[in-house]
Amino acid sequence: MKFWYSNSIIAYFLLPFSCLFWLISRVRYALFKLGILKSYRAPVPVVIVGNLSVGGNGKTPVVVWLVQQLQARGLKCGVISRGYGSQSKVYPLLVSAETDPIQGGDEPVLIAKRTGVPVCISANRQDAIELLLKQQHCDVIISDDGLQHYKLQRDIEIVVMDAKRALGNGFVLPAGPLRETAARLASVDLVITNGGENQYTDAVMTLVPNYAINLVSHKKCLLKDFKQASALAGIGNPQRFFDMLQGLGIQLTQAQAFQDHQQFSAQQLSQFNDNEPLLMTEKDAVKCGQFAQQNWWYVPVDADISGQKATALLDKIEQIAKGK
Repeated sequence: MKFWYSNSIIAYFLLPFSCLFWLISRVRYALFKLGILKSYRAPVPVVIVGNLSVGGNGKTPVVVWLVQQLQARGLKCGVISRGYGSQSKVYPLLVSAETDPIQGGDEPVLIAKRTGVPVCISANRQDAIELLLKQQHCDVIISDDGLQHYKLQRDIEIVVMDAKRALGNGFVLPAGPLRETAARLASVDLVITNGGENQYTDAVMTLVPNYAINLVSHKKCLLKDFKQASALAGIGNPQRFFDMLQGLGIQLTQAQAFQDHQQFSAQQLSQFNDNEPLLMTEKDAVKCGQFAQQNWWYVPVDADISGQKATALLDKIEQIAKGK
């Protein structure tokens, strides 16, 4: 909603509903904290990678980065996800790199492709963890999203935030984009801002693109070799992807934004020019492989997250996982 990120009068008309949303969420949070509502404690440490606001903030690159960093420290990781957009008839569902993204969801399939670790999806996080641990030993479970899923106890909480959009107008739903107020940030372990710093930053994430990969031939090509192209993005913040490409000197003749988790078809993408490259995100590419064209390319990005607080958090997770 555009009015979430501006000083719009619409937000003030919706404030009574936001007050009700806030009250219900605080009561629910208190009931879990007091133990009146039951929550699940996993037998291994759980790390939540979530956000306060709705929409794309960059959680998936953080999950991939976190898995890779912990693997480098000798820890075995598993990932759970709600699997938003998946259409499986059975849950919990183990997701691999070969899973149909319609069944497993685009983000879980992408995480499985990039990390090679077991991924399990279910709206019931306990079921997902239990199935995951039956299949493979894990030292750490990473939850893609779920900051507000208080049925699952957690050891570490990481919040990912878009540096520019931040917390929008600061209101909770529906007047603003927030699921919880900014005060919640005081209780999390790390705030990662995507694309720069703001007043909440503990660590900055930069998404680093180096090359594009052809969906048909799997050939790699440096992005600096693309002078002109079309682009599409079905992610939470498509403009970030378009800005990134233009910042690399690529002239976009067409930039088409789709809704997050968009399911694509060959007919739907026939609007794009066959005579020039079509660039898309890696998340979109996992859904286009079966009908890909020779001129379609996806742009993988790697998260660069550095700083003393990020390193200290990795040390803390390692210590918890190893029981030190």
